[in-house]
Amino acid sequence: MSSNKVAIITGASKGIGRSTALKFAANTYNVVLVGRNLEELDQLKLEIEQRYGTEVLLFAGDLAREEFLRQIVADTVRQWGRIDVLINNAAWRTIETMRTISLDNWEKTIRICLTAPAFLAKYAANAMEELNIGGVIINISSVMSNRAGGNSPAYIACKGGLESLTFELAVLYGPKNIRVISVNPGNIKTDLSNDYLDEQGNNVSQKLTDSMNENTPLGRAGTVEEIANVSYWLSTTEASFITGTSLLVDGGFLHNFNSYPLKKLQYPQEF
Repeated sequence: MSSNKVAIITGASKGIGRSTALKFAANTYNVVLVGRNLEELDQLKLEIEQRYGTEVLLFAGDLAREEFLRQIVADTVRQWGRIDVLINNAAWRTIETMRTISLDNWEKTIRICLTAPAFLAKYAANAMEELNIGGVIINISSVMSNRAGGNSPAYIACKGGLESLTFELAVLYGPKNIRVISVNPGNIKTDLSNDYLDEQGNNVSQKLTDSMNENTPLGRAGTVEEIANVSYWLSTTEASFITGTSLLVDGGFLHNFNSYPLKKLQYPQEF
């Protein structure tokens, strides 16, 4: 068994997943990088090895394939004899309403954003139980599990389902000292926040981001590093009594009623 703890991170090639992999590697974890782009995974592997000297495994493939999920867990245990943390971060979705979404797009989203995390958690938890070392499973959900935009129905359904799944898994695996937590980011600067187009094909992502910032008490988008920091902290003994819950990381967005420009109309000296 490796003396270093081991973290599996899906969607690791960019964004939140990439930053999370770097955070765990910086804290002496061996990391398993899962994604679709082998070239990007190779670049991250090289960066981790050069900066931190920890070991890295790569898995480039399709999370919709059950055999791929089994392979990730089996090869990780074979390599290092342990799994301490699983970060279910990978996502796929289209931007379209329920009026236009196809059954294929709906089912692909469900398969990658909900079914894959569920069964990867199942296989990782089975390994943690057999190895009797406990562990932590972190599901990256979204503030959109509680706030819908009307333009990504399958993704919204998955985030709500992923949060409920978190509660279910925490109840099931808690007696084996396996904690399961959902992290719900708000507006975070990633590729998934930069692909919004209008009907003419113009990118309107910045306008949407500006609107969210106007509704966020901290007045800005979050960074991928801030989400990585939260996920890492939840995996430590400092968070050892946290399980079966969701941690909202949204700069105050969800619980704010209206935008700050509107607040200033009524109370210009107070906001």
